[in-house]
Amino acid sequence: MLMRTDPFRELDRLAQQLMGPGTWSKPSAMPMDAYRAGDEYVVAFDLPGVSADAIDIDVERNMLTVRAERRPVAKADDVQMELSERPLGVFSRQIVLADTLDTEHIKADYDAGVLTLRIPIAERAKPRKISIGVGTGGKEISG
Repeated sequence: MLMRTDPFRELDRLAQQLMGPGTWSKPSAMPMDAYRAGDEYVVAFDLPGVSADAIDIDVERNMLTVRAERRPVAKADDVQMELSERPLGVFSRQIVLADTLDTEHIKADYDAGVLTLRIPIAERAKPRKISIGVGTGGKEISG
């Protein structure tokens, strides 16, 4: 159902952590899980600290793109940062969806820092029985 587009994702993730925050032209990676649950495909992205209005989801043909931006928290003038480990900037992920998924009916939910996309399996991809017609002089197949 899902094809990986970048076999060096972990190496890229490590390099981006060392180089600093992502930008719109060079976004940081975003962790995700993907699995099939019944008649739908579920993709969950970790986006802690990102507001829902800073998330953008696009589908073009079978390419799904998720972009998000974690902005710095506004600080007062008298606040001095002692430690800053949480990454800021732009995060993005592109995945190629199989033709067996119905990209017209994707549902998105955002709760507790997790963006969950539910993509229905297309009717044409679901298993079905095919009946065999018996004509004159033909054999009936059972099984």
